[in-house]
Parts: sequence; structure tokens; C-alpha cells
Amino acid sequence: MTDDTRRGEEDERGPGAAYQMFVVMEDLLDKLKLLDYEEAVLEKHNMKALSRHYFASSAYMTSNPGEQFYMFTILASWLINEAGRPFEQPQEYDDPNATVANILAELRAFGGKVDFPPSKLKAGSGEHVCYVLDRLAEEALKKKSFTWKKPCYPTEELEEDSVMEDDAELTLSKVEEEMTEEPDDYEEDDLIDLDALKARTNQNEVNGSSKPEDILESNTDAAEWNLEVERVLPQLKVTIRTDNKDWRIHVDQMHQHKEGIESSLKEAKGYLNKLQEEISKTLEKVGSREKYINNQLEHLIQEFRSAQSKLSEAKERYQQGSGGVTERTRVLSEISEDLEKVKQEMEEKGSSMTDGAPVVKIKQSLTKLKQEIVQMDIRMGVVEHTLLQAKLKEKSNMTRDMHATNIPEAAIGGY
Repeated sequence: MTDDTRRGEEDERGPGAAYQMFVVMEDLLDKLKLLDYEEAVLEKHNMKALSRHYFASSAYMTSNPGEQFYMFTILASWLINEAGRPFEQPQEYDDPNATVANILAELRAFGGKVDFPPSKLKAGSGEHVCYVLDRLAEEALKKKSFTWKKPCYPTEELEEDSVMEDDAELTLSKVEEEMTEEPDDYEEDDLIDLDALKARTNQNEVNGSSKPEDILESNTDAAEWNLEVERVLPQLKVTIRTDNKDWRIHVDQMHQHKEGIESSLKEAKGYLNKLQEEISKTLEKVGSREKYINNQLEHLIQEFRSAQSKLSEAKERYQQGSGGVTERTRVLSEISEDLEKVKQEMEEKGSSMTDGAPVVKIKQSLTKLKQEIVQMDIRMGVVEHTLLQAKLKEKSNMTRDMHATNIPEAAIGGY
């Protein structure tokens, strides 16, 4: 499955899409190991090896996200150079926007799809960071003509190994037992009948089996053989290493832990029983002393109860009295407010009666009014004079008109 199809599956946002970045990160780590990034990047920049989920999420990073982003830029520039394209290694204080833009430009040049904003890479972790590095790592592997081969699974021989170990243990135990025995303990019946063995061999040859014609007879002395066996016996011992994953060891450990728990339980049980007895005795003593104290202080308790009842009655009376006082206080406050209002009105009226400012204002107003009346009279006189002049002028005009009309009539009458 290529990265493009993997990205298409991620876009569907299935139930496992949130964990796809972890799978991509693990594949990326394998590809980086194939490219020997430990020697080319880590040793050169004195950095630690990447974890399986380094770029998958910032939660797996103990330091700040800036370190993740710097590591991303270092790996991206190295992978671009490994893929056959020259790319300058970014520095720690370079502009992150320019660095991300350059990396995405190289990724587009390789034919990778960039359907996400560049700001997704500035975090230094996430699915887009894993996608970019994984895509560049594949281009670097293509440049080196690397091909994936089918996996070779090892054959499981655990059962045969265990059977061989058991047979080896049994054989060693038998050899040790035989070595510890003395040669004089052999019985005559246990000795090999050479004549019968030769006859059996001849019969096998007749039947067609391939056996030697003569029986191999040993000329070795039994005492010397035993001495030699005793000499090489320490070298014949085989030590089998115990496997911690074996179920037998787990069973033995369970039995050991069980025995330890039982032994500890016996000892602790005695202490606990003793402690329980002491606690029960102490509780009995405390109960008896409590009863004695209650009997001795019974009259004081009754007095205390009567005092409590009197106190409750006094509290009730106090609450009732405080309620009346509160009501009277409220009435007093209302009366005080009314009194303050009346005082304020009286002060205002007294100040207005003793103050001469209104009289001065009245006098000023009268003076102003008289001046306005004089001016009005003058204006009225002027208007009357103008009217009289207009009437006189009109009357003279009428008289002149009348005289003008009478002259022609007299002249006409004369003729």
C-alpha cells in the first residue's frame, strides 16, 4: 500500500484514522534505520534516537515542541538530499514558514500530494508531519534502489528442543548412575554372550542386512575405562540455561511465593490475633470506664440539659424582643425621614423670607418694564404722527382732486 492510498483511507476518517499516524510513524522509523540515519543524522548532530511515536503526537515528547520541529526539519533536509535533490540544511533560528514552504515545494517536486495548510507542520508532530517524512523516506529508498522482500519466518523447534533437553537430562542421569556403580557389581547374566551375538550377525547377513563380518570386541580394561570416565566426568556435565519465559519456572516461582506467603501469614496471623485481643480488651476497658463516667456525671448531665432548655427559651424570648425592636427601629427611621423633610422645607421658607434678592429682582423688572413702556409710547406717538400725516396728505389730495373737477364744469357752463 502506497502513501497516496493510505492518505485516501485517512480522508475517509474511519474509526482507526486517529491511530493511523502511529502506524505511519513505526514504518517511518524502520525506513530511517534502513537508511542508517543513526550515523548520518544522530551522531552528526549529537541527538538521541527516535522513539516509535516521536512524531505521532506531542504527548510522547518530554521537551518543548520546538525541538520536535527542529528534528523534523533536519530529517526532511537529509532525506531530500538522500533522494538526489540538493537542499540546504535549515538552522535552528531560521524562519519556520520559509523552511516549511521549501520542504513542501520539494515534496511537490517528488509528486507528493500537499492538500493541507503549511501551518500543520509547524507543530512538529501529527499525521501531516509523519506523512511528509514517510514520503521523503520512500523517495530516498527508491534512489538507493531498495526493494522490500518477503519475510522469512523461522521454523519453530521449541518442542523438539525441550524433548532433546529432557532426553539429555535422562541420559546424563543414567551415565552418572552407571559411573557411580563399581565394576564388581555386574552380574554374570548381564555379560554379553559373544557366540550368540555372532550367530545373530550371521543370520542378519543371510537376511540381506549390511553388517560387518566380525563383531567388534573391545580390548579396553574396565578399571582403566572407569578411571577415564571419572577423569572426564566434570567435562561431561551440561548446564542448561533457564528460560524466564518457561511455564515451569513460573510454576516454581508461584510455589515459592505461595510458601513465602504462607510462612509470612503464619507469623503475621499470630501478631494480628494478639493485636486483636489487645484491641478488644482495650475496647472493653473503654466501655466500662465510659459507663462509670456516665453514672458519676448523670446529675451534671441533667443540670446541663435543664440549662440548655432554659437557654433555648431565653433565645426564643430574645428573638421575639429583637423582632419588636426591629419594627420600632423601622418606624423610627421613617419618622426621622419625615422630620428631616419638614426641617428642610422650613429652612427653605425661612431663607426665602429673609432673603432680599427677590425684591431686588422685582425692582429691576419694574424699572425695565417702565423703560419698555416709555419706548412703546414713543413708538406709538411716532406711529400716530405718521398716520396723521398720511391722513392729512390724503385729505389734501382729495381736496385738490375736487377743485380740479369743479373748474371744467364752470367753464362749460359759461359757454
